[in-house]
Amino acid sequence: KTAYEIRLSLVGSEMCIRARYQRRVRAFLFACLGLQEMAVGKNKKISKGKKGGKKKTADPFTKKDWYDIKAPIMFRNRNVGKTVVNRTQGTKIASDALKGRVVEANLADLNKDEDQAYRKMFLRIEDVQGKECLTNFYGMDFTTDKLKSLIRKWQTLIEAHVDVKTTDGYLLRLFCIGFTKKRVNTRKTTCYAQTSQIKQIRKKMFEIMNREASTVDLKDLVNKFIPNVIGRQIEHACQGIYPLANVFIRKVKLLKSPKLDTAKLAELHSESAAARAEDTGAKV
Repeated sequence: KTAYEIRLSLVGSEMCIRARYQRRVRAFLFACLGLQEMAVGKNKKISKGKKGGKKKTADPFTKKDWYDIKAPIMFRNRNVGKTVVNRTQGTKIASDALKGRVVEANLADLNKDEDQAYRKMFLRIEDVQGKECLTNFYGMDFTTDKLKSLIRKWQTLIEAHVDVKTTDGYLLRLFCIGFTKKRVNTRKTTCYAQTSQIKQIRKKMFEIMNREASTVDLKDLVNKFIPNVIGRQIEHACQGIYPLANVFIRKVKLLKSPKLDTAKLAELHSESAAARAEDTGAKV
């Protein structure tokens, strides 16, 4: 190396040693005084506040509206409850957000009868008129406690399901459940049905469910579900094969529905139709 290069390297190393020494001294002084060292030129906006200050949080429910949910005429209590939706704003329309919502209601509340508390009814909002949501039947199910209370020892459980189409074009899947019971004047503890008997009973279930559902419209079919008409018919028809007890249509699923007919929906919710339904009489 030349003398000039050697001198430059010596000056550079001396500056590095001096800078390192200064950093160590500064760190020692800050530690003694209990201060915190800050990076130079990094926190320029530390003293400045945010532009515009803190944003005010508005209550989201000020932008929402409440709508009444109306049950169809098959049920005595037409007022199911209320639902909330964002108010119409621009291209987002409130009625479009409400259509298609599924509401779950207990049959005891809909019919004002505590004996029917084991059934859950599902209603779907089909149309919105003013502040009222018009619903139609969407499905049915048993409560868990009722279903589990039916299952016992020393009996045979028989289940069947079938897809049926009503006269007005609704495709439904019906699930039936039944249990064997002891024959009269028998001493046997158990009441198990043979495989051939189970097949015959299931065949009867298919026949009766198809016959009862495919010859009526959806409104009349729901009126059959509520008093368990189909379950009692299956129980009566299977007495010659093996005695049955606790036969129910435990679940109904709506698989496919026809195009919305606003006239039929309005008829399901009309006051005159509701008055005619009330004239049929009450449970005594």
